[in-house]
Amino acid sequence: MRPIQVNRERPALGSVGQVADALPGRPSPLGATPRDGGINFAVASSVAEAAEVCLFSDSGQETRFRLPDYDGGAWHGFVPGAGPQNGTAQAYGFRVRGPYDTARGLRCNPAKLLLDPYARAVRGEVSSGPEVFDYSWDDHDAPSPLDSAGHVPLSLVTDAAFDWGSDAPLRRDFADTIIYEVHVKGFTMRHPDVPEELRGTYAGLAHRSVRSYLSDLGVTAVELLPVHQYVPDQFLLERGLTNYWGYNTIGYFAPHAAYSAAVRAGDRAGGQVNEFKAMVRALHEAGLEVILDVVFNHTAEGGEGGPSLCFRGLDNTAYYRLDPGHPDQYYDTTGTGNSLNAGNPVALRLIMDSLRYWLTEMHVDGFRFDLAATLARQEGEFSRVSAFFDLVAQDPVVSQAKLIAEPWDVGQFDSYDLGDFPSLWREWNGRYRDSMRDFWRSQKIGLGEFATRFAGSADLYGDDRRRPTASVNLITVHDGFTLRDLVSYDGKHNDALDGSDAPDIGPDGKALLDDDFLVLVNAWWEPLEFVVPEGRPGLAWRAEIDTFDPAAVAAARAPVRRAGDRVTVGPRSVLVLRGPRAAPGPEPR
Repeated sequence: MRPIQVNRERPALGSVGQVADALPGRPSPLGATPRDGGINFAVASSVAEAAEVCLFSDSGQETRFRLPDYDGGAWHGFVPGAGPQNGTAQAYGFRVRGPYDTARGLRCNPAKLLLDPYARAVRGEVSSGPEVFDYSWDDHDAPSPLDSAGHVPLSLVTDAAFDWGSDAPLRRDFADTIIYEVHVKGFTMRHPDVPEELRGTYAGLAHRSVRSYLSDLGVTAVELLPVHQYVPDQFLLERGLTNYWGYNTIGYFAPHAAYSAAVRAGDRAGGQVNEFKAMVRALHEAGLEVILDVVFNHTAEGGEGGPSLCFRGLDNTAYYRLDPGHPDQYYDTTGTGNSLNAGNPVALRLIMDSLRYWLTEMHVDGFRFDLAATLARQEGEFSRVSAFFDLVAQDPVVSQAKLIAEPWDVGQFDSYDLGDFPSLWREWNGRYRDSMRDFWRSQKIGLGEFATRFAGSADLYGDDRRRPTASVNLITVHDGFTLRDLVSYDGKHNDALDGSDAPDIGPDGKALLDDDFLVLVNAWWEPLEFVVPEGRPGLAWRAEIDTFDPAAVAAARAPVRRAGDRVTVGPRSVLVLRGPRAAPGPEPR
């Protein structure tokens, strides 16, 4: 293994002041736990040979403490005097030392500052550049010596005190539940009665005008699109865009900081945590349950070439499913480049601890599990007796919450598992959605099909003696139009970007640029060759996304392709090519 050196050239964030030994600590609970005038730090890793916790001052000075003990599958130690003080949070991260051998799926690199998987709050963003990758851009099999501090977010230890008053779970029966799917930012950003400084935030969703509107609709629960801390995709940031939806999680215990009015106003003490709690309390006061859309099927670290932000650097083999024949590659059932390893105790503990935390400490009422079939793949195939289902069923806290599955994932022979989840679970009923929408459109679905769906889909759930409430009868969700658009238009009306060859015209009469995109998907285990089709004369295709080799895209090393060129797409990966459209010239006189 090549020697790894820490880059100390940055004068502020990332500069190392001192390295000391932490005192003996406890292996549980994992994460950062204030106690006895200091903080106990514990981080799980079955492969790390040593671990350090790195504390950061407000000026960015880094002080490292070696965690002295390893037992219970975790490195741990106690740092006296550390903790949130004078209204500020304690910022920190982890570094681990151990084997770096991509051929075996081992990715330890002490030059990479890693988020705590159990961080209750996160501060900062991921910046572009080679520093955030654990491998050298000159040799992908060699570890990078570049320090990522200053280029990655920091974990925060915050003051957890909050006055919940008389707040308690509402526990409304499923038969009486009407769910309204809500995007925290999108729903409040244009609400005329929400104060401008609160729009797009948890505080905005808690505003009395929003609660009154939701109550008047007659809904009984809000299902929040992902609010776990997530990382926007780099290719979007480079275009001045962001990941609106949030299905790119990096922190399973932390509310997304960008949705916090307190953070937006300059709070650096983790104010997003109490702001989220205040939102839940306010919604409960209005009689509304809070359900979270959670993404435990994959993380924001992407495929093999993605950044090393947290899980990959701590224990790649524990947190992710690897291809047994090629441990340097991921077994991806989500279409995102990686899948969490629901067959490993470390990953399962993370999931269960997160669910329990949001129920007990944040007072939410339930969860909708994105691509839930992936969590049931303990041995590869979907199984209703998987370890994850067993853990949920026997947990005295989690088993009492509302548990809703999106009963499918991506690219497997058994990816569509509608009706196959255990009796404790409710499922998004895609067949109800399709049949009801066809009925509205006067399509010939038959009265029998309509009656079966309308009465609870006994053909899907009756054999297991599951009640009609096993079916979550959805009409439209974030995958399609809003409900208003769905019932207002016969077809799509996103005319500004319609994918046609004709230049699009905006409201101001000026032409809009409408680039072409070519998506090449390889679900096979071996590389697959494609031929670029004919397009507009002179059209040149450039890689926008390559889940197999994202570093090549980030470094602009991917070649330009033209019609007839052969393109090789890596195993189980997606290549997106973009064909820029030149701005149209002036109209002829």
